Amino acid sequence: MEGLSPQQVKELQTKAEKHEFQAEVNRMMKLIINSLYRNKEIFLRELISNAADALDKIRLISLTDPSALQTNEDMSIRIKADRENKLLHIVDSGIGMTKEELMNNLGTIARSGTAEFLQKLMDTSTSADVQQELIGQFGVGFYSAFLVADRVVVTTKSNDDEQYIWESDSGSFSIVKDPRGPTLKRGTQITLHMKEEAKDFLEPDTLKNLVHKYSQFINFSIFLWQSKTEMVEVPTEPIEEDGKKEDGAVEEEKEEKKTKTIEKTTWDWERVNNVKPIWMRKPSQVEQEEYDEFYKSITKDFDKPLTHVHFSAEGEVSFRSILYVPKTSPSDMFQNYGKVVENIKLYVRRVFITDDFADMMPKYLAFIRGIVDSDDLPLNVSRENLQQHKLLKVIKKKLVRKVLDMLKKLEGTQFDDFWKEFSTNIKLGVMEDPSNRIRLAKLLRFASSADKEKLTSLTDYVERMKEKQDKIYYMAGTSREEVETSPFVERLIAKGYEVLYLTEAVDEYCIQSMPEFEGKKFQNVAKEGVNIDESEQAKEAHKNLETEFEPLTSWLKDTGLKGLIEKAVVSQRLVKSPSALVASTYGWSGNMERIMKSQAYAKAKDPSQDFYANQKKTFEINPRHPVVKELLRRVIEDKEDQKAKDTALLLFETATLRSGFSLKDQVGFAERIESVLRQSLNVAADAEVEAEPVIEETEEAEDASEEADAESTTEETKVEEEHSEL
Repeated sequence: MEGLSPQQVKELQTKAEKHEFQAEVNRMMKLIINSLYRNKEIFLRELISNAADALDKIRLISLTDPSALQTNEDMSIRIKADRENKLLHIVDSGIGMTKEELMNNLGTIARSGTAEFLQKLMDTSTSADVQQELIGQFGVGFYSAFLVADRVVVTTKSNDDEQYIWESDSGSFSIVKDPRGPTLKRGTQITLHMKEEAKDFLEPDTLKNLVHKYSQFINFSIFLWQSKTEMVEVPTEPIEEDGKKEDGAVEEEKEEKKTKTIEKTTWDWERVNNVKPIWMRKPSQVEQEEYDEFYKSITKDFDKPLTHVHFSAEGEVSFRSILYVPKTSPSDMFQNYGKVVENIKLYVRRVFITDDFADMMPKYLAFIRGIVDSDDLPLNVSRENLQQHKLLKVIKKKLVRKVLDMLKKLEGTQFDDFWKEFSTNIKLGVMEDPSNRIRLAKLLRFASSADKEKLTSLTDYVERMKEKQDKIYYMAGTSREEVETSPFVERLIAKGYEVLYLTEAVDEYCIQSMPEFEGKKFQNVAKEGVNIDESEQAKEAHKNLETEFEPLTSWLKDTGLKGLIEKAVVSQRLVKSPSALVASTYGWSGNMERIMKSQAYAKAKDPSQDFYANQKKTFEINPRHPVVKELLRRVIEDKEDQKAKDTALLLFETATLRSGFSLKDQVGFAERIESVLRQSLNVAADAEVEAEPVIEETEEAEDASEEADAESTTEETKVEEEHSEL
């Protein structure tokens, strides 16, 4: 032991009071060492946390008794590694412990029901998670020291007692008064005699990284005994020369004294927790630059964040938090969607607990970065799992609300930048988070027929709705150009109705997950249910058209397109296009069919997909289109008119494509298009393709071919000979 003379060592050995650990403590330590902690590195976190608690206690006492700090005004934690002797020292200037406290805190567990508790703990049928929750009722982080040390020495000095030494090899312990006297003045020094396999923890860089990882926001300064290499100039040794020098020469030599640069290693205390916990301050006291720098320190992102929110919450659980929205989305965000991300760091009393859990943010907000710090969150002994998930759910609920409030406040280009990066996340949130669906829906933005440049919100759409309009109209497709020219939007736009253009793959799923918005239901204009003019005159006019075209609609269903459609009707939505293929209310639109068929992980011949894909659709005809009028005339004259049948089939196939669906008989469609081309160019239907002429090789060509073959054979022979020589 450092600073002890041989006589003092002998005195320690003779006067030390030897004790056996409580049986429960002994079993507890074995359990901790063998099973509880997932990684050994957390021993340093636990010991620093205990040191910080001791400093907190003496600081609290000093508020009412300033003399408590007179013994040692320093308030810090110091870590020093001795690689040569395999020792690690953690020293704090906290409250220290009396002899009685050493016995109670490190030798026994003064808690009723201990035996029953340990019986459950050691029960082989008890799951690991339950074991951790049970053991979490005890503050036994100190014993994690035995994960890396085979012997632990605790030297401690309290203002209320003399300095004592507690020593243990995890089997038993001894307590003795320190013969050196009050060398600590006040506080505790823990000395770990490190195991061979734990020698990496004696490296200053390793210790520094662990402090940064777990304890950089502790309220007190943490110093590490660190080496520093620097280049210094030193005078060169003078070279003795034979013979005497003149006085003038000596003076000149003194003036031109030479130096050299050498490498020098010095050791000193270096503060390693320089980042202040800015979340402990009021938002009004924190500069924007500080928020930006803090974001960079916890995320290792080079860019500034897009925005942030800094708040404290009280109630069932109290906590402070700073949450950030990054400027850009991660490139692998959706490749890792649903996986655990290390974006929210959980602290308890400024001690880092974990960032490796999925319960702090919903999947769709996995891009949010930040910290949460709670003083009352209960922890288990290893701090790897939380005891009460109920409190975590309370925190999660408040975090989500704060994030959505933050996003709602974004305006102008700032919101545009956010939407460009994270629009898909918000749409997924609408689908996945029913409790926040209304809040998320207000963030949605879509292209619209009302503005070719800007996106529109659902709130703005509803404000612009026509007087008697009761539905929000939307059309889904692969691009704005596609949906703008769709036959489904023709009449709506002509009548002054606004149509939302859904051009992202997730858009249609998103809208379908919302029953309504502000009392208005959604209507996919590519499906049944679009009723534009509801006036009595409009109804009467449409009824007359249905009567007029009844011969054609019946013929299309029973003869012209038999087996291909559910029914044929006179359309209310077409203006320029002759026809359209409309999905049923619960069927797939053309856009949805395309998306479902392109799923990489879709099951081959999935019965549910086949059911939706094979549903027959409604064939709508435009009664004002000349092709449709001519088709009606031909059907009335002759229901067996072959040209009418061919025209009806081609009309159906072009409508299928224009409506966004795929053709089953693509070869047949191509042949029918070719037939139309022949007719338009007056090419006979039975005119055959000219046969390709047979070109016979000339004698010169044959000779050239033979020469090429001969050269090839010669080259192959040479290669074979070279290989055989090798």
